[in-house]
Amino acid sequence: MTSHGDDALSSRTGAPGGDDRLSEDRSLLQQRLAVRELLDTEVSYLHVLQLCASDIRSRLQQLPQGDLDVLFSNIDDIIKVNSRLLHDLQETASREEEQVQLIGNTFLEFQEELEQVYKVYCASYEQALLLVETYRKEPELQREIQGIIEAVLPQAGPSGLSFLLVIPLQRITKYPLLLQKILENTLPDASAYAVLQRATSALQDVVTNINEYKRRKEVASKYTKVEPLSLRERLARINTHTLSKKTTRLSQLLKQEAGLVPRTEDKEFDDLEEKFHWVSLCVTELKSNVAAYLDNLEAFLRFRPQDYNLEIPGGPVVQYCYLARDLQLQAFPEFKQQLEAQVWQPLCSLAKALAGPQNLIKKRLDKLLDFERVEEKLLEVGSMTYEEEAARHTYQALNSLLVAELPQFNQLAMRWLSQILCAFVTLQRDLAKQVLQRAEDSLAQLPHHHLSEPAFRKLVEDALGQTSHQLHAFQENFEKVLPPPTTQPLLPGAERQVQALLSRYGPGKLYQVTSNISGAGTLDLTLPRGHIVALLQNKDTKGNSSRWLVDTGGHRGYVPAGKLEVYHVVPTEEELRGQARPHKDSQHQTPEPTSAPVPSVPTVTQVVAVYPFVARSSHEVSLQAGQRVTVLEAHDKKGNPEWSLVEVNGQRGYVPSSFLARAPSPAPWGWSLPS
Repeated sequence: MTSHGDDALSSRTGAPGGDDRLSEDRSLLQQRLAVRELLDTEVSYLHVLQLCASDIRSRLQQLPQGDLDVLFSNIDDIIKVNSRLLHDLQETASREEEQVQLIGNTFLEFQEELEQVYKVYCASYEQALLLVETYRKEPELQREIQGIIEAVLPQAGPSGLSFLLVIPLQRITKYPLLLQKILENTLPDASAYAVLQRATSALQDVVTNINEYKRRKEVASKYTKVEPLSLRERLARINTHTLSKKTTRLSQLLKQEAGLVPRTEDKEFDDLEEKFHWVSLCVTELKSNVAAYLDNLEAFLRFRPQDYNLEIPGGPVVQYCYLARDLQLQAFPEFKQQLEAQVWQPLCSLAKALAGPQNLIKKRLDKLLDFERVEEKLLEVGSMTYEEEAARHTYQALNSLLVAELPQFNQLAMRWLSQILCAFVTLQRDLAKQVLQRAEDSLAQLPHHHLSEPAFRKLVEDALGQTSHQLHAFQENFEKVLPPPTTQPLLPGAERQVQALLSRYGPGKLYQVTSNISGAGTLDLTLPRGHIVALLQNKDTKGNSSRWLVDTGGHRGYVPAGKLEVYHVVPTEEELRGQARPHKDSQHQTPEPTSAPVPSVPTVTQVVAVYPFVARSSHEVSLQAGQRVTVLEAHDKKGNPEWSLVEVNGQRGYVPSSFLARAPSPAPWGWSLPS
């Protein structure tokens, strides 16, 4: 009976095609084992990832949140993608005959998603390892971390964090090997063979692309770091190698400018760089404007007229003071706080985020010059050194990274910028709504609250027209009372500079800066308001008459002509005292009046300062343009009418009489109802 079975087995194996069938059965068995290995290891891998994301990460609360973000990177995204991948792979088990082909199609469908999530994780892997090394230098912290990991994953062993961090890298590199194993046990003439072949090749491309992306990121991280170096540290980094590189780049650039060698054109990158430049410019301008807005808001909050006695009894003034105090205490400070949190801080973060790409674009230009020089040598000689090949690869890595990621960065920056602008507009709208709500009770008590909107508009127009007439009358009064505009007296310490300019150029060439000037070009000057300069030429080298060439007494350069006015020499305090002091050889106590005396103002009266004045000694007092002033005496102690004794904000002192003008009598307060 045994011999009969052996004869049957030998007859089956010895039959034609028996060996081929046995080989097919063996391959099919190996294929099923490879498929089982793929599914089982995927289940185990996903379980470990979920333990890392839930149990281990939640227990490492002694680590800063920034460290946890680096250590676990985008592990949540990996879990989502691999969970769907595992689900689709397990679904193939119900169709055993087509399972292998379905597995190949599944990996082809997940090719792009796997590459996207794993390249992000791999790019931050080196930084995570640096954190692990720092933890090992703190034994107590290292023991805590190790205890947490061993309690959740005993198989991690003494490697601890290092074991966990490397698991995703090992998995993505193992996919091509697992698919290759299934492919090797699939008959070439099977319908699944071509699909498996494409899937294996696709996963190999994924691994290659991830490695290339990781290399580009490492190159980029080297050049995105902006180190605040002192001049001494910069000089210490200069050596013959850096000088040689910079000289070679400068030579290459000069050759291109002279047209001796062609310049590499990259239309795609140039368009991206231009868009990035405009985004960066918008962020810079907006940051400057918001900073000025916050400064003005701070100045507005410091100005509290409601805290002073306005000497206007009853009526709308009391209601205004009540409303203003309410807004100053709560609404405006809350608005300022929200503005800083929702607009200013995100704007600063966006500006900081632009620094990295800006530095990369700058470095790309340097590496492009190196690349062009190596390409020229390669055409001429046919070979290059290891260092030249490294420079060539560095440029290619930088350029590829910028071309791939700059569009995404531009879109993200524009979205970020639009959100900041929307937040700013929303805060303004909410503030206006809040002010109107708080003002409802006060508005209901105003005498004109019952008016219809057209009647109220008419009332406002009439009131504004009346105020406009008062302003015109005020201006005409100034023109009648005041002599031609007198220049602001000099700030302390400027007399010597003015005397030097006077002796060199004469009084006809001296001008005074009317507002602060910030030079934008290399030949433009930056000057404060009130600075004295001498005119050298009333146009620039291109014949532009709006830019004048001036001399400050130490520097020469261009300033806007619209910010200069003719300087009238103001007598110093000693000269004024000399005019009032009796001369030794004269019996008169005061000098003869000049042909055009400066008009004086009445004694003990309210006037307005027309021009700002800066006190130069303890006997004088400073003024702001438009400030109300009380005149105590319309002359000095010697009877000189050019100086008046005044009181401003509780301080007494002398000011030039020509800086003062009589204010017109104010109109009745408030709006009167139409009769």
